[in-house]
Amino acid sequence: MTIRTRVAPSPTGDPHLGTAYIALFNYCFAKQQGGEFVLRIEDTDQVRSTRESEQAIMDSLKWLGLNWEHGPDVGGQFGPYRQSERSELYRKYAHQLVEAGKAFYCFATSEELDQMRDEQVAAGLRPKYDGRGLKLSAQEINDNLAAGKPYVIRMNIPEEGTFVFEDYLRGDIEIPWENVDMQVLLKADGFPTYFLANVVDDHHMEISHIFRGEEWINSAPKLLKLYQDFGWTPPVLGHLPLLRNPDKSKLSKRKNPTSINYYKEMGFLPEALLNYLGRMGWSMPDEREKFTLDDMIEHFDIKRVSLGGPIFDIDKLNWLNGLWIRENLTDEQLIQRFLEWKFNADLMAKVIPQAKTRINTLSDLVELAGHFVAGMPTYDPALLSAGKADADVIRQALQIFIWELEALRTWDKNEIFTIAKAVATHHELKIKEFLEPIFVAISGKTSSTSVVDAMEILGSDMSRARLRAALGHLGVSKKQAKAFEKAYQVYQNA
Repeated sequence: MTIRTRVAPSPTGDPHLGTAYIALFNYCFAKQQGGEFVLRIEDTDQVRSTRESEQAIMDSLKWLGLNWEHGPDVGGQFGPYRQSERSELYRKYAHQLVEAGKAFYCFATSEELDQMRDEQVAAGLRPKYDGRGLKLSAQEINDNLAAGKPYVIRMNIPEEGTFVFEDYLRGDIEIPWENVDMQVLLKADGFPTYFLANVVDDHHMEISHIFRGEEWINSAPKLLKLYQDFGWTPPVLGHLPLLRNPDKSKLSKRKNPTSINYYKEMGFLPEALLNYLGRMGWSMPDEREKFTLDDMIEHFDIKRVSLGGPIFDIDKLNWLNGLWIRENLTDEQLIQRFLEWKFNADLMAKVIPQAKTRINTLSDLVELAGHFVAGMPTYDPALLSAGKADADVIRQALQIFIWELEALRTWDKNEIFTIAKAVATHHELKIKEFLEPIFVAISGKTSSTSVVDAMEILGSDMSRARLRAALGHLGVSKKQAKAFEKAYQVYQNA
């Protein structure tokens, strides 16, 4: 049997460190045993998935040195490798499960399901699908189908007993069936959910081992039961520990930059970042801290993964990156890295038109446009609220602006300005008043080149990281954070 692992990211945002972490361990496991690595794009979320995000994910994994034998860009014998191109296959298998009595039609509307959950909460019960679709007669089902009534297909889950499975890293795990919901397999739009698409794809792509994050442990019964329902042999399943912030909370962009592109733009070496991710819960037999991808593959044993939550510490990464620069790069190689990173014609072609009318000497460019090649700017936080607008209003508007940018599908200066104008208008601010703190957050100064042009050039990852840092400088209490969430709902409904 060929050892074959995969990484299956959803192209709905920035390329995440967690994706690279999971990809690295799956990659090393396969390569250590002479196997193959697959990249599959899970783009069944048609509202949020974009080709720009897909390309960013592929580019970031390649930048790190994680290449695949099978994928949407290289092809392979198991293609296509985008789930949106495999829809007919999922529909076929979903209806096959219905015919076998392993799944069923549910015609309940979202309003009916909301009412069901509200009643369960009011009765002190855990919200859970109540199995109403199973109570329909064959005649009722046929009538609903003939009338064209919208439906989803759900798994038929036992109501009693316990599901037991062997985790490759954790041993036997037991989960009561009463804690498992009757998962939707096929949505009303005809697209599959994660569970159905994953099982069908992993089976057809002959995936032998799946190592994924521990947050998916509770979903294992649904995943493995689907293999039983289809009569297929399941892959070996193992759950890796989650990456965590220094305070032990789950790694999140609100406390730590999580986009791979952020670290690329900050000037971290791909070798150092990959090295650091390799140290997340695993270590070389000789305990050395600096090692290459080839070193890791040669000595890799996934059984040696520590199940405690590994801490992602940027200070430690900084130290390791410096070690790589000093010990692994000649002066000539370092010069080349600088050229590849920022000091190249492509970036200058974008920056010079912004700066040319504002400089008298070449050296003026450093002060005027240094933020294009800098990391996180340093500035007096008081500048963020130095304008006429109320600081609390700016604080809330900035948070809503960040949330809106996180949902932006195309990173374009016109789109960015449209969002900024809408947020300013909603908060009864003049656009100039609202752009003042954004200007400081992005450039670290009160005057420079156009801020929306700068955000487009800097890219989504660095721009949003700088805005989140500015919000951190302003300070947001827990009470304010909750108030902002309510305010954002009002904004979205306005």
